[in-house]
Amino acid sequence: MIPASIQHYLQRNRVLYERYWHPRAVTAQELAQALHVSGWRVAKSVIVMADRQPWIFVVPAAGTLDLMRVRELLGVRTVRLASEREFRDHFPDCEVGAEPPFGELYSLPVAVDETLSLTEHLLFRAGSHEEAVEMRFQDFATLEWPLVASFIHERLRPQAPVVPIPPVFMEQDASMPS
Repeated sequence: MIPASIQHYLQRNRVLYERYWHPRAVTAQELAQALHVSGWRVAKSVIVMADRQPWIFVVPAAGTLDLMRVRELLGVRTVRLASEREFRDHFPDCEVGAEPPFGELYSLPVAVDETLSLTEHLLFRAGSHEEAVEMRFQDFATLEWPLVASFIHERLRPQAPVVPIPPVFMEQDASMPS
């Protein structure tokens, strides 16, 4: 279940979103498979420590974060993936591994890989391994004001623009207007 804090955050900011229930999926690629969509359509949150400052980096499920690019981009000395112990307290209402990309809600800076900025909609975890959220990228960008840059490994980038594919398991949140 999506934590109430996330639902209230989106409602308070008048962000329309869709909720997708699916079989338990631990990895972002498993989420893509469960929803029958491309791994380039699903966004995953990767928590990074940049000179001891945690960041949320949002990348396609099919991509991997290039830590050298992140270091150069942020102009910091050290960058590494955060351990669960280092970030779980930032997301007290979320299942570990299902951290949403809502830095404003959790007081963390957010960066989004530019490949995701080219899609009309983002599909991602929202605190649960059994439910996902989809919203327009523009709504996400207005809500979070993320740093948008290129920071996934080049060899993994899609050659053509990512085209949204309607998911099979779709239910609109009843609390949101149609």
